[in-house]
Amino acid sequence: MAGRRTDSERALPRSHRRRSRGVGALPVALVAAVVLIGGGVWTAGNGGFDALLLDGVTTPGPVRAQAPPPPTEPVTAAPVPSAAATTPPPEPAVTFPRRGTGRFYTATARGAVAGNGGRLLRYRVTVEEGIENLDVERFGREVAAILADERGWTADGRWRLQRVGPDGAADFTVRLSTPVTRSRLCGDLTDLYTSCRNGDDVVLNVARWVDGVPHFDGDQETYRQYLVNHEVGHRLGRGHELCPRAGGPAPVMQQQTLGLHGCAPNAWPMVSGRSHTGPSGQYDDPIPTGS
Repeated sequence: MAGRRTDSERALPRSHRRRSRGVGALPVALVAAVVLIGGGVWTAGNGGFDALLLDGVTTPGPVRAQAPPPPTEPVTAAPVPSAAATTPPPEPAVTFPRRGTGRFYTATARGAVAGNGGRLLRYRVTVEEGIENLDVERFGREVAAILADERGWTADGRWRLQRVGPDGAADFTVRLSTPVTRSRLCGDLTDLYTSCRNGDDVVLNVARWVDGVPHFDGDQETYRQYLVNHEVGHRLGRGHELCPRAGGPAPVMQQQTLGLHGCAPNAWPMVSGRSHTGPSGQYDDPIPTGS
């Protein structure tokens, strides 16, 4: 069912752009003396006359003492930027409290429709106030890229997905939230670790977005793709699944946050161009304490 943004959602102001200045180099003037003598040419250098050219015949010319060169201004070369100066500084780490404000910034961009057939669902993307160094517009683009991927939920022609801004009607909202806000939105006050889908809220725990889980071996990009696809999959009506074959890829609807059970990490509903699923069910994995 379509919904509209709440009063607690607002668009994030645009950040200022920085300007940089370039450094120019001083031009250097070179001085050369050329003297014409009797139809010949005398070039200063190498101790005086190099040769006297007359009627096409080269004859030695008299040797004259070379005048001292005029004084010149000292030339200072422009400093060459070091590699460290041209390398952009690393982005600041994302930080967050256990409990945010409960208010959300909403990404403003409206995206194109992803998918060529099936039911159209529109969604908005929000980030809770209090999560630092994470731009809501950039996060919105990341989520949209995952949901539009050819390996994603729009690949089999059953669904089309489109991102909308703060004022657009939406069928669901993807929320990046702090652990305590996650527990409130998900209706489970004891779980500060996982993410969830509750009604039209797809709630991603920022602690998992930033820190991931140990059994993904530091592959945070794959884990984030899995996190978005798994929770949106619930919004599309999909339940949990089990690992179908040890050593093979896990179904995206397996609870990979809690364990792999012999499968390999997998972020996508489609594997090798085909829908990849497992038996219906879920494992009795304990939920880690804390966030």
